[in-house]
Amino acid sequence: MAERLSPVNIAVIGNELAIAWSDGRESYFQFETLRRSCPCAVCCGEPDALGNIERPDVHHTPASFELRGWALVGGYALQPTWGDGHATGLFSFNYLRRLSS
Repeated sequence: MAERLSPVNIAVIGNELAIAWSDGRESYFQFETLRRSCPCAVCCGEPDALGNIERPDVHHTPASFELRGWALVGGYALQPTWGDGHATGLFSFNYLRRLSS
């Protein structure tokens, strides 16, 4: 059975979030890139009853790209908190790895 991917260390380095993974790889994310990749319904939209997705018009400010903190959620995701108060995005570990490829 394969080991579940998980972060062993998370650190802020300048304007990047660095993650060292349980498989020995490392990922680095510019704050702006991470925020613009937010997978939440507020940022990406969500399907209606017919499966249609209307993409919201998201506006960012300089505070949108200030990482204020993060929490690990359920052993599968990272939830960042941004300077503008946005904190609904759950970045699964697998999603983060795809972003860093």
